[in-house]
Amino acid sequence: MKLNLVVNLKRNVLAAAVNSMIKLLFPFLNRTLFLWLLGPAYLGLNGLFSSILGVLMLAELGFGTAVVCSMYKPVAEENRELLCAYLRFYRTVYRWVGGVIFLAGLILLPFLRKLVHGSIPPDVNLHLLYLIYLVNTSLSYFLFAYRGSVLSAYHRQDVLTNIRTAVSVVQYVVMFVVLLVSRNYYFYVLTTVCFTAVQNLLILYESHKLFPEILPEGKLPESLRAKVISDVKSIFMHKIGGVITYSTDNMVISAFLGLVAVAAYGNYYYVYTAVSGIVWTVYYSMASGFGNRIYTDSSEHNFELFMRFLRLVGIIIVWCASMMMALYQPFLQEWTRGHAELIRHMLTPVLMVLFFYLNQSRQVLLSFKSGADLWRADRWKPIVAGVVNLTTNILLVIYLPAKYKLDGVIFSTIIALVLIQIPWESHVVFSEFFNREQERHYWRFQFRFALLAVFLCFLTWAAAALIPLKGVLGLLVKGYVAAMVSGGFLLAFFRKDVMDVIKALRKKKA
Repeated sequence: MKLNLVVNLKRNVLAAAVNSMIKLLFPFLNRTLFLWLLGPAYLGLNGLFSSILGVLMLAELGFGTAVVCSMYKPVAEENRELLCAYLRFYRTVYRWVGGVIFLAGLILLPFLRKLVHGSIPPDVNLHLLYLIYLVNTSLSYFLFAYRGSVLSAYHRQDVLTNIRTAVSVVQYVVMFVVLLVSRNYYFYVLTTVCFTAVQNLLILYESHKLFPEILPEGKLPESLRAKVISDVKSIFMHKIGGVITYSTDNMVISAFLGLVAVAAYGNYYYVYTAVSGIVWTVYYSMASGFGNRIYTDSSEHNFELFMRFLRLVGIIIVWCASMMMALYQPFLQEWTRGHAELIRHMLTPVLMVLFFYLNQSRQVLLSFKSGADLWRADRWKPIVAGVVNLTTNILLVIYLPAKYKLDGVIFSTIIALVLIQIPWESHVVFSEFFNREQERHYWRFQFRFALLAVFLCFLTWAAAALIPLKGVLGLLVKGYVAAMVSGGFLLAFFRKDVMDVIKALRKKKA
């Protein structure tokens, strides 16, 4: 069955866009309340626990990704029996994963204090809070998270996204009330456990409603089980590298620089994550569409589709990077009320914008690589990149002057991206699926857009810097000027692309 890419994409993009706005607004309010009511040390704890649990979630091994990618072909072939067998296999694995994560988390309990440099808030029981976070993380694996794979395989991420959006809105409202009334961190964290259960129940309900015929039953053939296990081994290596690259940053900062430094880094990283969510709406919406088209269209048509999305996403990335460059420091200055320990020098936002552009510019290629099931070909890439990142991380934090230690953490990630990840993964996609001529076309495109990004980032920053106003009014005026400069420039150069996208989205078929 060939899924309708445009119809599904429109649904998915709309749902993801709303979700991104929620993820932009509510976490911002959440961090603001944390900062103003409880202080930066609590933000540091939140970041530290998230990083530790990110490491523990390696126990998932990548089964979710492997199973969803394996479902693309039976969806295209309308093989209901095989889909049901995959779902049953996935459910069994996830229940084991939940148990492993919980037990591994308990083993880490005696070592928690060693991961925090300096003092912790006096009213906090580090071990009790960690246990609550651990229960929340493992809960989904014991419940019905596996049912989401059916929705993803059928390119109905909009349903999953709408559930997450609705639950997030209610959850944040309740958490805000709890925080304002009680100012108790324990009550705040316990709220997340309740809403994790609610979200899983809603996923179960909607999955049954839309695809009642897909049930966890039957036995997966041994050959396909072996194929999933083989994919899992490769995906697991990708996950290890991802955790080493991203989740260990907060642990290194906490161990060497303390919780306030974790909070400072977390604020800069929050802005990065929030803006990345804008681009994420496109990646997330098209991933399973790529997976379906790989099995139904020719290689030439797939490359045309790939470049079309790459160009569209490239325009969005350049605009986001230029806006970040202009507003990073003014925004954080107002958000943190000028807190000296939370505001960094100008090199920090420059590095964060560079990291944003480099990381986001590779995501369309990664989405296609995932859909094409090319996990094994570059399975060692994330391990090598992660080791390079972590080693550079520690060395720079130790040997750089105090003023630049935090920048060393960001720069180490950029080094791993540029030297290891980007060249390796692009080589895999163009050698395994496309061809060398298409690879040359791809790199010419990336080079031109990188030059455009550098030029527009500087132009937008310079235009905003000319605004002498301070405070919230100054931030709003700077934002307006930055949007007019960057948006006007891009619209003038890419008007045809924008119009083509609008026309394509109006069509009923693709």
